[in-house]
Amino acid sequence: MDFRFSEEQEFFRNQVRDAVDRLVRPRIAEIDRRAEFPRDLWDEFAKLGYFGLRHPAAHGGLDADTVTSMIFFEELARGSCGFFMAVTAQMLMGTYFVGRFGSPAIRQRVLEPAIRGEKIGAICFTESQSGSDLAGVRTTATRDGDGWVLHGTKEWITNGPICDFATVLATTDPRAGLKGLSFFLVERDTPGFSRGQKIEKLGARGSVTGEVVLDHVRVPAENLLGEPGQGARYLTDILNQVRVMTGLAACSIADEALRDAREYAKRREAFGKPISEYQLIREKFGRCWARREAARTLLYRVAWMIDAGLECQREAMAAKWVATEMCLEAVDEATRIYAGNGFTPEYPAERFFRDARFLLSGGGTHEVLLDYLGRTYLRQ
Repeated sequence: MDFRFSEEQEFFRNQVRDAVDRLVRPRIAEIDRRAEFPRDLWDEFAKLGYFGLRHPAAHGGLDADTVTSMIFFEELARGSCGFFMAVTAQMLMGTYFVGRFGSPAIRQRVLEPAIRGEKIGAICFTESQSGSDLAGVRTTATRDGDGWVLHGTKEWITNGPICDFATVLATTDPRAGLKGLSFFLVERDTPGFSRGQKIEKLGARGSVTGEVVLDHVRVPAENLLGEPGQGARYLTDILNQVRVMTGLAACSIADEALRDAREYAKRREAFGKPISEYQLIREKFGRCWARREAARTLLYRVAWMIDAGLECQREAMAAKWVATEMCLEAVDEATRIYAGNGFTPEYPAERFFRDARFLLSGGGTHEVLLDYLGRTYLRQ
C-alpha cells in the first residue's frame, strides 16, 4: 500500500494552493461580510482552467481522476467556504450530467462555455418536502410530442439565483417512486424558467442560494440527460464524489480553525503564561488533530476506490459523516479556546463555526446516512 500522492499530484496541489493564497484568502472576510457572489474570482479561476478539471480535453477540460479532483477541492476549501460551494456546484454537480449525457450540440452550447466560466450551472433536486428523500420529488416531467414539459419548484439551489442553466431532477412516473426519476437540462432563457426567492444563509456566504421555479417549462427531447427512470441510479454515482468532497472541505475548515486557534493560544496569556501551555488546551489540539488525520485518510481511500471502480457507497457515507462530525468538534473547540473572543466577528473563529454547519446536509443528512449504515450493517 502506498499512501503517497504522485509527483504530478503534489505539483498540482502546490499550484492550486498558490492560487488560493493569492486570489482568495486575502478576501475571505470581505466575501463573508458582503455575502455576494465574487464574479471576478470566478473569472480568475476559469482562466486557470480549473472548471474543466473533470471533463475531457476534447471539450477544453483536463480529464483529471477523482483523487486529483479531490486535491483541488481540499485546497480550495482553505479559502472562502462560500466561493468553494459556488465552484463545486459548477464543477462537481452542475455540469456532471451535461458532460456525461449531453448531445454534441448541448456540450458545445452549454458545457464548453461553462468550462470557460462564461456560463454558470446548478443542479436541482431539493424541494420543500424532499431533500435526502428523493422518492418525495414532486417536480414532474410529462412527455409532450417531441419534448417534455417540466413543472415544479426547487429549493436550496446553490448558484440558483445566478445560474445560466440547471440540471433538474423530475419524476416522469410519479407512481414508480425512485424508478421514475430522470434528469433534464433547462436553460435560463426557456419560457417558464425563473429564479425564485433568494435564501439568506448563516454560513458559506459568497455562494448564492435560492429557488428555481419551473412553470410548465417545455424542453426538447434531447434535454433528457440519460435514460428515463434512471435518475436515482445516476445520482448515486455522483453522490459518492459529493460526500468525499464535502468531507475534505470539513477537513480543510477544521485545519484552518485549529491553525488559527493555535496561534491565538500561543499569544493569549492567562495566570502568567500562554494558554497553550495548559494541559486542557493541549488536549483539545491533540484530539482534534488526530481525528482530522483519520478522517482525511479515509476520504482519500474512498476517492481511490472511486477511481478503481469499486463499490463504495457505504464507505463514502461513513467518511462524510466522520469528517463533518470531526469538523464540528474542531470549530467548537476553536471557539472555546478563544473564549469570549470566539463570539465576535472580529476573529475568524466564529466564521469557521458558521461555515461548518453548512456541511451537515450536503450529500445527505447525518441522520439519513447513519440510518442507512446501521441497516446495511445489521443485514450482514
